[in-house]
Amino acid sequence: MEIDLLPTLPSKLYGSDGGSYFAWLPSELPMLERGSIGASKLSLQKNGLALPRYSDSSKVAYVLQGSGTAGIVLPEAEKEKVIAIKKGDAIALPFGVVTWWFNNDDTELVVLFLGTTLKAHKAGEFTDFFLTGANSIFTAFSTEFVGRAWDLTQDQAKALVASQTGSGIVKLKEGTTMPEPKKADRDGIALNCEEAPLDVDIIKGGRVVVLNTQNLPLVGEVGFGADLVRLDSSAMCSPGFSCDSAYQVTYIIRGSGRVQVVGADGKRVMETTVEAGCLFIVPRFFVVSKIADKDGLEWFSIVTTPNPIFSHLAGRTSVWKALSPEVLQASFNVTPEVEKQFTSKRTADAIFFPPPN
Repeated sequence: MEIDLLPTLPSKLYGSDGGSYFAWLPSELPMLERGSIGASKLSLQKNGLALPRYSDSSKVAYVLQGSGTAGIVLPEAEKEKVIAIKKGDAIALPFGVVTWWFNNDDTELVVLFLGTTLKAHKAGEFTDFFLTGANSIFTAFSTEFVGRAWDLTQDQAKALVASQTGSGIVKLKEGTTMPEPKKADRDGIALNCEEAPLDVDIIKGGRVVVLNTQNLPLVGEVGFGADLVRLDSSAMCSPGFSCDSAYQVTYIIRGSGRVQVVGADGKRVMETTVEAGCLFIVPRFFVVSKIADKDGLEWFSIVTTPNPIFSHLAGRTSVWKALSPEVLQASFNVTPEVEKQFTSKRTADAIFFPPPN
């Protein structure tokens, strides 16, 4: 059965004057449900606070724009970790983590969330459980239960639970004091992809920073890896596939370009132009390639395995370079001269190819 792979934009689920929360829905992007993948985006205005919550899914958060503060409470931790966040930061969020997000700057803070929904209540969707607010889990408990849990009178419990009338996102008064971030709290939890050492750097081609268990240990608990890729003007990303049965989930951060995806039986299953703000998913073992437009193309993606392995079908590291000349001649049904022409190309370029002269 064919499935629609075309990129889509998210839908707004809720919001206030403090900000908005958006999500990609399986009804509009069927690959989310098929791949048990979730994707959402948080936008906070100045003094906007995303109330404390935990989720039924493990995620990686990526700061697309702005700066602010995030609070993270790991399971069984005695105290929250408070970190300063800014554009380019990636934060690993395993199961059971409680988070809050705050923007104290004039610039809008935008955070992308990508993750797996293998254990979620709904395949292809994140479900958040709020600790405070009009839709928090404590609004449904009786005042007797809340009072006994927190050692309060029933009147005190009722007043405390009902005091926050906002849901999900609220706007704090100007000058409200929030916790100060601690630099040490970032260790092992957050990594700025725009400042990290490059894993791949090809002149006029592109650059890659890979998130894995080496540079962001919590990725192991999250259960998947991620990367930030920048493709230069008119450059090409080699056709390739994940050879360890992973899905590739790609969010376009900046620029535009053309994408082709080829599946089983040599059929092209997607050919489209992608632009900033859209998201698409490549199925397991399908081959994908991208060519940037003149302004370049930048994307952040997750691959649903902690330390992904890719096979490329063009360039210095392609599988063709490893095959013997005799096999290539027989497979393509060409003469030795044609085979030599083919294998003599792309001997220096790996993964990214600069535009033709």
